[in-house]
Amino acid sequence: MTAAATPATGTNRRRRRALIVLCFVQFMLVLDDNVVSVALPAVRDELGFSATGLAWVVNAYFLAFGGLLLLSGRAADLLGRRRVFLTGVALFGAASLACGLAQEPWQLVAGRFAQGAGAAMASPAALSLITLLFPGPDERAKAFGIWGGIAGLGGTMGLVISGALTGLASWRWIFLINLPVAALALALVPRLIVESRASRSSRLDVPGAVLGTGAVLTLVYGLLQAGESGWTDPAVTGPLLIAIILTVAFLAVESRTAEPLVALSFLASRTRAVANGVTLLFSAGMYAMAFLLMIHLQTVLGYGPLKAGLAYLPYGAGILTGMWLSSHAVIRVGMRRALVVSTLISAAGLLLLSGIAPGDDYASGVLPAMLVSSLGCGLSLPALTVAALTGTTEENAGLGSAVLSSVQQVGGAVGLAILVTLAASRSDALADSAGPLHAATEGFSLALTIAAGLLMLGAVLIATLLGGHRSGPAVGAHETPAQRG
Repeated sequence: MTAAATPATGTNRRRRRALIVLCFVQFMLVLDDNVVSVALPAVRDELGFSATGLAWVVNAYFLAFGGLLLLSGRAADLLGRRRVFLTGVALFGAASLACGLAQEPWQLVAGRFAQGAGAAMASPAALSLITLLFPGPDERAKAFGIWGGIAGLGGTMGLVISGALTGLASWRWIFLINLPVAALALALVPRLIVESRASRSSRLDVPGAVLGTGAVLTLVYGLLQAGESGWTDPAVTGPLLIAIILTVAFLAVESRTAEPLVALSFLASRTRAVANGVTLLFSAGMYAMAFLLMIHLQTVLGYGPLKAGLAYLPYGAGILTGMWLSSHAVIRVGMRRALVVSTLISAAGLLLLSGIAPGDDYASGVLPAMLVSSLGCGLSLPALTVAALTGTTEENAGLGSAVLSSVQQVGGAVGLAILVTLAASRSDALADSAGPLHAATEGFSLALTIAAGLLMLGAVLIATLLGGHRSGPAVGAHETPAQRG
């Protein structure tokens, strides 16, 4: 689609406004990954959830979001990125309303699944729109710096907002607050961004879509079940085995299809492959840290939901600081060096957290380590986004965004399944001999030490395998339709 020419200042102003709106939506989507965590006891008491059913208030969102990303990202490329984004936001808003008004457990779980499906449509479409709105290397690094920082902030602020709303009002407001953001995006995005899609007409690879979506769905389901049932339960081993079979079938089909859902050549890019691999490790460590730290604050330090949520506010400040520094670091010292340093800072923060003793208070124990890890997180996420979307074009921007988002979701599920389970096992083993608080702290320490090791492994991969260019190349020398809007 061709838009009328506008002065450069007007175009830049419109692009900045579009970026703000898209970032607000992403904040909302990531926030809902864990916004229910603190509110679960209140939800259980009011709606009468069983212990196993309550877990699906979280899992349903994770499952739909992670499982449908690849399909949604490719659909955005083929059907129109703005169209898919707006459809996803509308679905997310309607599902949020349904969650806020739920009267039965099944209604809330169904609403959470619909929220995840809407997020899977909106998130990769939004990131691909930003990729095309800011094609130059430096401006793209700055835009992704804002985007990545806002995404990291949303993951943390979900706990803060959940604690505040649950403590001061009702758990229902953690869903209803999404409605103004969704309405604002639906009203403004059509005015700020014109439609864009792949210039070459092609059909959606239905076999690849079915196999790829099935593989991710069963993988995420198996990992989520592992956190509840243990790794030997058939409800875990069965889905994981099916995920492996579907993945092999998916790769076989994609290698023979003329117009694949995910071209194997796209995955073969070393920069994107390393960035997505490190994102997997990073997400596993940081998702687990956020969950375990909230448990530590409430179990060991004895904080209530509101106080625990407020205790996370400095984490958000650290992310914002890292976000502001990230784009400058990528531009000045190069993506590889910036990522190595930022990942090691995050690992150092996790090691500091792992060294907390049961008697350490918040100010002297938790807070300094939290600030270090949050600074590293704010530095890392934008740079990883730049690297993961290096070389994407109008033909595959949605796909690249979907792959990155899928990796983040799977990484989060892996971290919660493995690290949280290890922490619980360690605590249970020491509960009788060491006392509950010491046992809980030991489990927390073990999991965060392993998480720090994952991040250090990521730093090694970046240092040895990632190219040393300063930022991702532009989408192209020509101006994109999204930019012209």
